[in-house]
Amino acid sequence: MIRSALIDLAKAVNLRFGKNLGLWVFAAIFLCLFTSCSQIGRPNVEPFYAESTPPKVQEFRWSNGKMPKSFDPARAAAAPETDIVRAIFEGLTEIDAKTLKETPAAAEKWTSSDDLRTWTFTLRKDARWSNGKRVTADDFVISWKRLVDLGDKAAHRELFRNIVGMRDMKPEVPAGESLDFGHNPGASEPHTRSDPPNSNLMLRYQEPPKPQPLSNTAVHPPTDKQDPASTKPAAEKPGVEAVNDTTLKVTLYLPDKDFPKLVANPIFRPIYGDGTEFETDPLDAGVVTNGAFDVASAGKDGVVLDRSDTYWNRSSVGLERVRFVPKESAEAALDAYRKGEIDAVTNVDFEPLALKLLTPYEDFRRTTHSALNFYEINTSKAPFNDRRVREALAIAIDRDKLTDGDLEGTTQPANKFLPLGGTGEQPLLLDVAKAKQLMEKAGYIDGTGFPPIRLVINRNDTQQRVARSVARMWKQNLNLDTTIIVKESSEMEDVRKSGDFDLVRRGVVLPANDELVNLASVLGSAKKTPEKPAMETKPDETIPLPERQRPVLKNEDKKGGPSANEEAPLVNPAETELTLTELDAIYELRAIPLYFPTSYSLVKPYVSGFEMNGLDAPSLRDVSIDNTWQPKAAGGES
Repeated sequence: MIRSALIDLAKAVNLRFGKNLGLWVFAAIFLCLFTSCSQIGRPNVEPFYAESTPPKVQEFRWSNGKMPKSFDPARAAAAPETDIVRAIFEGLTEIDAKTLKETPAAAEKWTSSDDLRTWTFTLRKDARWSNGKRVTADDFVISWKRLVDLGDKAAHRELFRNIVGMRDMKPEVPAGESLDFGHNPGASEPHTRSDPPNSNLMLRYQEPPKPQPLSNTAVHPPTDKQDPASTKPAAEKPGVEAVNDTTLKVTLYLPDKDFPKLVANPIFRPIYGDGTEFETDPLDAGVVTNGAFDVASAGKDGVVLDRSDTYWNRSSVGLERVRFVPKESAEAALDAYRKGEIDAVTNVDFEPLALKLLTPYEDFRRTTHSALNFYEINTSKAPFNDRRVREALAIAIDRDKLTDGDLEGTTQPANKFLPLGGTGEQPLLLDVAKAKQLMEKAGYIDGTGFPPIRLVINRNDTQQRVARSVARMWKQNLNLDTTIIVKESSEMEDVRKSGDFDLVRRGVVLPANDELVNLASVLGSAKKTPEKPAMETKPDETIPLPERQRPVLKNEDKKGGPSANEEAPLVNPAETELTLTELDAIYELRAIPLYFPTSYSLVKPYVSGFEMNGLDAPSLRDVSIDNTWQPKAAGGES
């Protein structure tokens, strides 16, 4: 086929410009094209981006950003702080880096009440602090209460607001500007696409997100009499109690089946004492810890951790030393990786060109990140208070086209709300025929009578490109017009407060593998949106999912006696309108998910057990160095 095309091209040139010129053109095109095809068809690519000899000792050198600002678990919002906190402090549970399931840690076992609102953790008796003192339930009680006392200084406050007595008194307001996950940040952000790249790979460190005002993400159990959120925490009996040295009891406002996964987050890890050492010297190498590693040194050249002598499971820890190597730029980290000075690079935001160049290498890894970009819907306004309209808008979007085209393959399509856990279904796939039927049932045949959609987005090239594509899809598929309103990042909070929008762009990071808490981060609360009776629809008409089944919670334990948590407000999701699961969120559709961001890393082939996951939470307890590793020869042998 190619040969025939070349001959036809040469004949055309011959007819127009003469025989000799035609032959020369044919020869030149033949040589260039077949040389190019040969290079494309048989790329000469090394298996690894950087090969190097493994270290002779069990030392892991990791570049995960700049210098950490604190060792305080309560302030650990993102890497590099979260990576170090996971290594030096141990919580009640850990998350298996590969399966993302909860595993025993400082707590050897746990149980829950039938209604999933009271959890009891049994601490292991051999858990020790680095000073030799025993880790007790009181350590957790003091550390968790400190989270509330820290106020805005505490990271991810939405994670502990479902615990009775741990809600602060901040008023309920919408969250501020959403995160962009490194996609073309605005001029106000520390890095921009206009920054001149220092290498051909054009990559940037993704700055850790600042803790957002998260009071709006509280989970609110509605009642006819009083909302517990309006009750001062001091008036409530604390929901964290040390029954004895080895028994910790936690009471929740709402049932949470994933609570053991939630408490694996770094903020729930205990500290020794009242935390004053974190106030005076944020990088005090003498900090008392209870994790698999102790802090050996902390300085401008990085942080060094040594395997702890007092850790209860010391024999299972393969690494003797972990060296966190800070780099001011991604280019510097990449250069150090190529030279064999570090063994892994994470917490880096790669440009699309870099992704294409790095993708063929075996030591390059790509992971769907636990975060979501979406459009929040103003369900208080018609016609968006009709669920049929909301579903039609959601399933008229071709998310594959968005992620492959506008986002250049750097993200994953979000056909549901949660990238981790939740329902395994993907019910929000493109379905134009059904979308049109829903609009017709809602009274808008071929879009007739439907007002222009007011879509508010922040001033960001990527978000404007995505919004224009979505608007074209709504026009093409449903004949709906869209007015895209661009606001500065500083204005987005006021827009949401005022309700002056139909849809508004948001993005959230989901720092835990907890369905209830993650949904609250997206939706703002567990309260359902009331539908007007005339607009109500049956689930089987609008939801391509099995019939929803809600558990009926009883105010009794398995023995038939009074429940241990009877003093806390009981919530029966069968009798109250709550959004507790992803299935509920899909049924309500108060927001339209668009895409999940992606994270990337480079890891040397001789590193074992370093598992990147959606939470960006590798476990250093499982990492080891294969000191005998050798690259495979051409014949496949090492």
